[in-house]
Amino acid sequence: MTKDDREFLFTLLKTPSPTGFEMPGQRVWADHLRPFATEVACDAYGSTWARLEGKSKHTVMLAAHADEIGYMIKTIQSDGFIRIDRIGGSDAATARGRRVIFAGDKGPVMGIIGNTAIHLRRDNLGDEKAPQPHDLWVDVGASNEKEVAALGLRVGHPGVYEDGPAELANKRLISRALDNRIGGYIIAQVLKRIAKSKKKPAVTLLCMNTVQEEIGGHGAMMATYRHQPDVCICLDVTHATDTPGIDANKFGSVKLGGGPSVSHGTANHPLVMKRLMEVAAKAKIPLQHEASSRFTGTDTDKIFNIREGVPSGLVSLPLRCMHSVVETAHLDDIERIIDLLTDFVLSLGAKDTFHQTL
Repeated sequence: MTKDDREFLFTLLKTPSPTGFEMPGQRVWADHLRPFATEVACDAYGSTWARLEGKSKHTVMLAAHADEIGYMIKTIQSDGFIRIDRIGGSDAATARGRRVIFAGDKGPVMGIIGNTAIHLRRDNLGDEKAPQPHDLWVDVGASNEKEVAALGLRVGHPGVYEDGPAELANKRLISRALDNRIGGYIIAQVLKRIAKSKKKPAVTLLCMNTVQEEIGGHGAMMATYRHQPDVCICLDVTHATDTPGIDANKFGSVKLGGGPSVSHGTANHPLVMKRLMEVAAKAKIPLQHEASSRFTGTDTDKIFNIREGVPSGLVSLPLRCMHSVVETAHLDDIERIIDLLTDFVLSLGAKDTFHQTL
């Protein structure tokens, strides 16, 4: 990872972009790709794409999602404290005592999600349960509703945890929003690498950074209907199950640093997955495998069945501590996925259809 790549990634991770309010991060992503892409644009709700024209109109879409989990102001109390609700799958159990940034009308506003001191909870510690979202309260330094309004805050403003990216030893990257801002980074790197090679690919590459994946994949549906790609690889994160207390028999066996994970079943087209495995074998990229018996839980579920069907496959980055402020990825896995997707795109010919035959 070059210095410029790292700066782009860290800026992307730091930029608050919760579901429904993704445009700050989308602008960072779009600005980074404009020098390399044939076209950079977005749709009405903010799904943003970068297109690199190939020798044919046959199109491969690489899809990641731009949104992150967060919170939204639900009510403002007369004493100035704010009550919040979840945006997406935010874990209220990890919320107390954290800093949060709201996107207000006058700019960012810092607050803290309150935590009653352990001294005052001592008598009830044995009966404590994880809080519900409505139990959480936020202090932004206001003493009444007017002071909250003076900060530019109202009901409906979104917020995210303040925690940003950092590195641990042995190539570990931690941050909030790795799910799935890291996917946007990876597909951007694929487009840049192919564009810089100055060798026009046989097919057109469409890198799509979708909105609203965390609440149902709405952006992916809109974008796929609009662009009608011939084949799609969806990129997301998956649970690394190599930490204490996780039953691999129940959740599958995926290791951090073990390479990209590919899924089989449901939305994943067998011929697309076969090509991915062939490309990985040729490049000596280690793969991990997951079973998708009912659904993938990603944008892939919303892409593959649009119109007459889009042959699709899911590639996932192993991630520890998902939906927390310490989501953890391995830099080697990130680089291997960039290699895999680049080689997959370059392996495609204009006549590759991935259609089943009788």
